[in-house]
Amino acid sequence: MSKNIVIMNGSPRKKGNTSALVKAFTEGAENAGNTVTEFFLQGMDIHGCLGCFGGHSRQACPCVQKDDMSQIYPAVREADVVVLASPLYYWTMSGQLRTALDRLFALEEGDGNLLRGNGKSSALLMAAEGHAFEDAVLYFDHLMEHLRWKNLGYVLAGGNMNTGDVEGKTEMEQARTLGASIH
Repeated sequence: MSKNIVIMNGSPRKKGNTSALVKAFTEGAENAGNTVTEFFLQGMDIHGCLGCFGGHSRQACPCVQKDDMSQIYPAVREADVVVLASPLYYWTMSGQLRTALDRLFALEEGDGNLLRGNGKSSALLMAAEGHAFEDAVLYFDHLMEHLRWKNLGYVLAGGNMNTGDVEGKTEMEQARTLGASIH
C-alpha cells in the first residue's frame, strides 16, 4: 500500500548535500510506489511561532499567522510519513526546519490534537561538515516520543564540507534504501 510522504527540507541550499539526501530518499520512496511532497523551507515565507496558544487545529490554517505554513498544514495532516531534512547547524537542525516544526504546534491546539499519534511515522536526513549528530538525534528521538510517531530512523552524512561531497557516499544509498523501505 503506497504512503503519502511529506519532506520538510530545512537546507538553505537547493543543490546542497542535504538536498542530495532528500533526492535519493525521494527516488527510493517513489520507486516503491509512494507519493512524495517536498517543502523547501528556505524558499517559503514562514514566521516564528508567537507562543500565543491561539491555534485551532481543525481550521484549514490552524495558526493565527497567515503565511506559507498554510501549504504545509494540510499536507502534514494527510501525511503518513513526515521526513525532516536538515544540515547540522550548531549541533542541531537548521533554523528553517526548527521554525516550521515549532509552527506545527498549531495542529495540537484548540479543537483537538491532530498531530500527535494518528499512526504517523518520521525519519531524519542530515548532512554536515562534522560528525556530531548526537544532539540533533536526541531532539528527534524526543520529538518522536512526544508526537507518538514511529521512528523510521536516520541517515546522518558527516564529512561533507563542500556542495556535492555527499555524492557517491554510502549515506546516499542509505537514504535511497530508507525511502524504498516505506510501503
